[in-house]
Amino acid sequence: MASALIGGLCGTVSQPEDIHVVDVSPVCLSQLTERFGIKTSNQIDAQIAECDVVLLAVKPQQMREVAEQLVPYLKGQLIISIAAGIRALDLSRWLNGYPQIVRTMPNMPALINQGITGMYAMPVVSAEQRTIANAIMSAVGATVWLDNEALLDPLTAISGSGPAYVFYFIEAMQKAAQEMGLDQEQGRQLALATFLGASQLAAQSSEPAAVLRERVTSKGGTTYAALTSMEQSGVSNAIVTALKAAAERSSELGDEFGSEPSR
Repeated sequence: MASALIGGLCGTVSQPEDIHVVDVSPVCLSQLTERFGIKTSNQIDAQIAECDVVLLAVKPQQMREVAEQLVPYLKGQLIISIAAGIRALDLSRWLNGYPQIVRTMPNMPALINQGITGMYAMPVVSAEQRTIANAIMSAVGATVWLDNEALLDPLTAISGSGPAYVFYFIEAMQKAAQEMGLDQEQGRQLALATFLGASQLAAQSSEPAAVLRERVTSKGGTTYAALTSMEQSGVSNAIVTALKAAAERSSELGDEFGSEPSR
């Protein structure tokens, strides 16, 4: 995700020479320098104080340690976190009460600049900083701002985890295609083109998905047979239940990470 953001930012929101990446992996830094021409270093130091924005793209388990290393160099910069499960208040606590934080939840299609990112700003974040944060995350797709941080849990269930559900359905369509006699490549081509076309149609249409679905479904026809089978199998309810489980797990992760005892 960090690489996707760097790629989206270079030449648009920022120039490569204005981007400074810190990572403990020499291999990773070498690859980023070769690919994007950015500045890199292997440790957090005083250069951070010169930055306007600090974007934290680290594993949730590493966030507290990284935050504590940042504290001496914070002088009004905007902090943007893309770490799943780390609540803004907990991150602020690890930063000694630092409040200028925007918490975000991007998703996997950001890798091709087709992502969507949920965003929440702590109250003291200025309008200008919100604009900057929005420009950064817009470099890899659309953005959705939330006034209530708790809504990032259902957003994570819908869009953060959502690509996996799409891939899961594509897998099932490909499996069905092969079981009915089509070869693997034909099944893949048909499933992908159908998802892409239907998604674009839904995005471009002013009509809700339910109306579009009804237009494809003739009483007693093939689509009707498939959808009737899905309803009898409880597919719709199963999907809703699954997404609620994902949202609940997102909330649990926030509790787990945030309840880490003081050292």
